Amino acid sequence: MSPSEHQHTLLLLRHSKAEPGPDKRDVDRALSDRGRRDAAAVGEWLAEQGLAMDLVVCSTSTRTRQTWEVAVDGGAEADDVWFDRRVYQADADTLLEVIRETPEEATALMVVGHAPGVPALVDDLMAETGGSTLAIARLEEGFPTSGLAVLSFEGEWSGLGPGDAELEDFVAPRG
Repeated sequence: MSPSEHQHTLLLLRHSKAEPGPDKRDVDRALSDRGRRDAAAVGEWLAEQGLAMDLVVCSTSTRTRQTWEVAVDGGAEADDVWFDRRVYQADADTLLEVIRETPEEATALMVVGHAPGVPALVDDLMAETGGSTLAIARLEEGFPTSGLAVLSFEGEWSGLGPGDAELEDFVAPRG
């Protein structure tokens, strides 16, 4: 199999529920108690599915960092974690640029980010054939906090573009 034929898994996670932040900078908002429970449930779900990441690229905001940390406490695994300020409040195009920089040896990548960029990117990447009917139906109900889209595609990260991926699953675990 040539590198261009490698199967890749892309997980796009919207951070868990954050505390209200009228007296804090947005980037500094922490997870609420519910957000911590839900992030742990995300980690449990990932462990139950046997989904371990080669790389996690996480926004630099407090709530995204905490989402990943608590998910790890719940059972999520990754070989490496990068914190990238470009992911904070990024639009779909910026997120795609970040993803395209992923080393080819990473076959499973998770991005922990924010709405509306994460949900918009999922919509952009989904192929016309879509993927799982059940996952598409769940996604059509909305992309809440702790929402996790699992997509797959064949090719290189650097070549990923609109319509190239199939939605394998969409969940929003609750703790």
